[in-house]
Order: sequence, then C-alpha cells, then structure tokens
Amino acid sequence: MVTSAGRLVKVAVMELPALPPRAGAVSLAGGTPVTEFAVLERGETVAGLCTVNGRGVVLGTAGGVVKRVLPEYPQNRDEFELITLRPGDRVVGAAAVDSESDELVFITSDAQLLRFPASSVRPQGRAAGGMAGVRLSAGASVVWFGTVDAAAAAGVPVPGSAPGTYSPAVVVTVAGRAGALPGAAAASVKVTPLHEFPGKGRATGGVRCHRFLKGEDVLVLAWAGPAPAVAASDSGAPVDLPDPVGRRDGSGVSLRRQLAVLGGSGRVP
Repeated sequence: MVTSAGRLVKVAVMELPALPPRAGAVSLAGGTPVTEFAVLERGETVAGLCTVNGRGVVLGTAGGVVKRVLPEYPQNRDEFELITLRPGDRVVGAAAVDSESDELVFITSDAQLLRFPASSVRPQGRAAGGMAGVRLSAGASVVWFGTVDAAAAAGVPVPGSAPGTYSPAVVVTVAGRAGALPGAAAASVKVTPLHEFPGKGRATGGVRCHRFLKGEDVLVLAWAGPAPAVAASDSGAPVDLPDPVGRRDGSGVSLRRQLAVLGGSGRVP
C-alpha cells in the first residue's frame, strides 16, 4: 500500500479478502476496512496498491509532481518513506512500472488530462522530491494519477493476447460542484477511450477531458485503465457506467445513483 503521506506499507496478498468472481460489476460490500492491514495517521489515506517489482514504483501528487522510485527498498522493514513531499502536498496515486513504454496519466480537477511515457521520468532515490509532472492552472489540483499499458492506451490489441482477453483503455470522469456536501457532489459521468487523448510532454498542461454542464465546475472523481471500468457507491454497491463515447471533451450524462469509487476489473492471478 502507498499512502497519501508517501509511505509504502508492505501487505501480503494472501491476507487480503478475495471477492468471488461474477459477471458484470462486483459488489465491494464484502471488503475489509484498510485499517485492518495498516495503521494510518489522522487524515492519511491509501493512494494505491501495487506490487514491488524490478522497475520500481511511480507516484503522482495533488500538486502535479511525478516520481519514479528506485527499487532499492529496505529488506528488513515493512514500511518506509517513498518521497519527500512539499508542504501541503499529498500522494493521489501510485503504481508499479511494468515497462518503460507505460503511459503515466494525470487527470486534474479542472478537467485536463495529460499522458506521457514512463521513460521520460528518471528514477530517484527514496529521499528525493520528484519532478514536475503536469502543469496546473491556478486553483486546480490532481484528482487521479496512474499508469496504463502503452498498447491499451493506443487502442490496439496487445500482440499475442488471447481472443476476448483484451480491451482498450478508457477514461472515466465524474463532474460535480466544488464545495458541495459529501454525497451530493457528483452530477454527471463520461467514459471515453484513452486513445482519443493525444500524448504530450511531461510538465505540460494536457488536453480537456470533460466539458462542464450548468452547475458543474470541477471533476470530483476520475480513473483511467483497461476497459471495462467499474464503479460503486460509498456502500460498495455496483453503479452502472455509460457506454464509451468518442468525443474527448464532451459532457457527461446524469448520474442516477451516487458514485463514490472508480476502478478496473482486473484480478490478481
């Protein structure tokens, strides 16, 4: 687990609850509170789950910083720091780097999406503070950061993949109103193929990924990854998402049920 404070906490996969496979969206109500596996400080949350592999871990922060961490982890410790954060900043996403061609994706609160290859970010030691990832407008922050396989991001099948096992990557954006009461912020949702968004260089501003409707002025949730995307309410109940649309800067469709969680449908082998 990588936390919003930049800590890595090792957890054995076998200790995590397994939900039974089923067709369609899966209910998360059978999950276990994360506090059963890690002690978190007040205000600290889990920003991502990832395997610790040979290419290291990549982090993205609310302030637009990106960092690839050298895979030189203390072997005799179950938790340690991965980044030196600037005052007021926090980690919003973390993932393992599987390939230098992986796409790193930032999605901001003012509906900008930026993607660029992992190879453009040089690995650093755990004490370093990272480098500029996305250029933010005044008052904006990063709402989601993660990695996507380059072939999936390009919308082409992965060479050698079995029939029916590959789906292109999609982007899910949920718009709402800044300052709304919890549970009432989300208003519309849109699903778009990721290949509709052109890649740009690191430390640039990206492209618009959602057009706000009347009463909307901020993205409250976002996610990018292999289709199909899944969603759930704050109680863990599945929430249906609309079909993908090709217009990258289009507006969303009204939500019929409150949405609190976005993610992918992958599973641990």
